[in-house]
Amino acid sequence: MSKPNKITKKEIKATFRGFVNGSIVASDIVRKQIPFIIVIFILGLIYISNRFHAEKVFRETEETQKLIEDLRAEKIEIQSELMTISRRGKILTMLKEKGSNLEEASTPPKKISYYIDTE
Repeated sequence: MSKPNKITKKEIKATFRGFVNGSIVASDIVRKQIPFIIVIFILGLIYISNRFHAEKVFRETEETQKLIEDLRAEKIEIQSELMTISRRGKILTMLKEKGSNLEEASTPPKKISYYIDTE
């Protein structure tokens, strides 16, 4: 029967010592894996930059939505002001305040029509 692989304290110390003095990094197994480690490192950088870009886009979207809400509120406010100013009674009071000599017509307008003879 085979024994289960147990990691002893001696192996842990040897591994730690290898990290500290650099002998693990210089071994053939690690040297063969250097291209893979570089690819993993590059993918990590791409992942980090993608996350920063996504957060930036999200912040810009939030700012734009707030700006749209503010502009919509301003539009409604201006629209209501124009509606009140353009009422007939308000126009007459504004004309009187400015000293205009324009008056409201007492007779309704008449339709002018004409016919052209083509014969």
